[in-house]
Amino acid sequence: MHWYLATGDSYRTIAFSYRVGHATVAVIVREVAGAIWTALVEETMPVPQTEDWRAIAAGFQDRWNFPNCVGAIDGKHVVIQAPANSGSLYFNYKSTHSLVLLAVVDAQYLFRVVDVGGFGRSSDSGSLRNSAFGESLRDGSLQLPRDTVIPEAERLGLLPHVFVGDEAFPLLDNMLRPFPGRHLTRKKRIFNYRLSRARLVVECAFGILSSQWRMFRRVITTSPEVTELCVKATCVLHNFLRRKTIGRTSRTPIAVHG
Repeated sequence: MHWYLATGDSYRTIAFSYRVGHATVAVIVREVAGAIWTALVEETMPVPQTEDWRAIAAGFQDRWNFPNCVGAIDGKHVVIQAPANSGSLYFNYKSTHSLVLLAVVDAQYLFRVVDVGGFGRSSDSGSLRNSAFGESLRDGSLQLPRDTVIPEAERLGLLPHVFVGDEAFPLLDNMLRPFPGRHLTRKKRIFNYRLSRARLVVECAFGILSSQWRMFRRVITTSPEVTELCVKATCVLHNFLRRKTIGRTSRTPIAVHG
């Protein structure tokens, strides 16, 4: 299983290396990926509560100088072989077929929320709209902290806690995106710079994920259901390894939960 995630080799190549049938490899990959997700999700990616969101916001304030931010959000296209009879459902704007990994990442590059399985033809905003996270964001059931005053900006009054995303995401009460256009005032350019600086943590997290689990650098030939399980497994393994690394190298403990 680790060989498949770490290299992305085909079932037949792995079967030849270990002298087993490729059907056996297929069963092992599916069952072990599901077992990894089930065993680690509560420990490494539990559902954030109010105090957890508050700790994430403190991390963005301290590390990236962006207040009231409870996560950076973005979508990653996981390239797959076109499933049979799928038409254009998985065909994306990059002219490949893919599943969408929609993720919310904290200031330490940890995945806090993931939604896997969106069709490649969907935009990031469409994937958000169709996800359970997006539904919770719209109906206000995420248990985000109460609106607070930003230090040195008391004149603005109470401001909500927000997720930050790129131009593909909608502007909502709890979602910020950059100001559009090129001819912006100095204040708007500074805001876009600060927002992009905070948002890049999710891009970095995807980069770390792809460098650790090189299945993301190949065309995945398994079924969408198995691919979804494998992507979820790599996300919780990423968190497991990151927390171990942070625990060894950080001088002060990171505010985590679980």
